[in-house]
Amino acid sequence: MSGHSKWHSIRRSKGVADQRRGQLFTKLARDITLAVKEGGGGDPDMNFRLRLAVDKAKSNNMPSDSIQRAIDRGLGKGNEAALEEVYYEGYAPGGIALLIETATDNRNRTNSDVRAAINKAGGSPGEPGSVSWMFELKGLISVDLTGTRLDPDEVQLLAIDAGAEDVEANGAELEIYCDWTQLNAVRQALIDQKIPVVSAEKTMRPKTQVEPDEKDALAALRLIEKLEDLDDVQKVYSNLHISDEVAAKFE
Repeated sequence: MSGHSKWHSIRRSKGVADQRRGQLFTKLARDITLAVKEGGGGDPDMNFRLRLAVDKAKSNNMPSDSIQRAIDRGLGKGNEAALEEVYYEGYAPGGIALLIETATDNRNRTNSDVRAAINKAGGSPGEPGSVSWMFELKGLISVDLTGTRLDPDEVQLLAIDAGAEDVEANGAELEIYCDWTQLNAVRQALIDQKIPVVSAEKTMRPKTQVEPDEKDALAALRLIEKLEDLDDVQKVYSNLHISDEVAAKFE
């Protein structure tokens, strides 16, 4: 299983989403606001990035009025400070590359929080460009075939025919990667084939992965968790490869 899916499986098993639903709604709202600002307007039918953000919010039972407030903030309505998307870079223990996506209305605060978390965990903050070259912007579609009669191999072929560049499988769970600009087309093609698409989102995919020793892997996982728990951090991407044994110990 890739680092992405394994990490999210760990988070689910620890009950993080349920324990921190308020924080989850905050992050979802910021996704929507940035999608309006960066993606070209407040109409989901005309702004695919916004449609993805709204769909994700709805799938997590975010109230409609909260979604609308986030859209309005992106349009500059209200008195809230404007948000901007800022990436920070660094290394976790073991030389694991970290690309940290934030949504912030105060760069000084966010920079301080991110650097403090990395330093405290024994990592090292990086300069702009120090690790971003190790990642590629991609579209990521998650499919869960659990409870269906669909054959994973056949779904992989359908995904490739639809324009996917790569498919990573772990039993009934598939991660389908494609060019970011083709995400909507690939997603819709799968939906048209009655494939159970769980989510579709942008991701920064590492060009290569690193598997450190157990001590450094666990330290890196703890740091990623700490970073994702910061209010301003939306997502943390890494080139960490997690073994099943390490994942079990972290859970």
